[in-house]
Amino acid sequence: MSNTTSFRVSDLPQNAPTPFDLRPATTALEQIRQDLGLLGLRKLSFSGEVQAQGKRDWELNGKLGATVIQPCVVTLEPVTTRIDIPVYRTFLADWADPDDPEFEIPEEDESEPLGPEIDPALVMIEALSLALPQYPRKDGAELGQAAYTEPGKQAMTDDDAKPFAGLAGLRDVLKKDE
Repeated sequence: MSNTTSFRVSDLPQNAPTPFDLRPATTALEQIRQDLGLLGLRKLSFSGEVQAQGKRDWELNGKLGATVIQPCVVTLEPVTTRIDIPVYRTFLADWADPDDPEFEIPEEDESEPLGPEIDPALVMIEALSLALPQYPRKDGAELGQAAYTEPGKQAMTDDDAKPFAGLAGLRDVLKKDE
């Protein structure tokens, strides 16, 4: 089953994995690129299998690959990143949303409620968005120091904000007076 977008759970075999191999066409790539706010998206692929886990739960194991282009957070120049990651999801039939507002889902929790369908394409887009570098930076790009203040006044620098910088200057003045 190649390029299938989703599987009806009721149609999946219990005793054998169901493979998938997604390689979105140009129009789909462009839509994903726009949705994720990327400058470019190439070589997007997601392959793996869906298989039963126990009597009612399902798991998806896959490998996601993509080349993404994002703007550098410093210079806004294009930054190209290659992403190759394993993706794992467990779809639970007995999923229960926690009622406690203080409940926190562990960061590495990869379980989801089982619905009537399992859609590898949705998992692919979610996994890609989570794998994107949050602050892409071009090699050698560094933030310069920006100083703002009212017209006619001296801008405060990072050195001015250091609590003992003024005391060191005062000490030096006092030593000169001696």
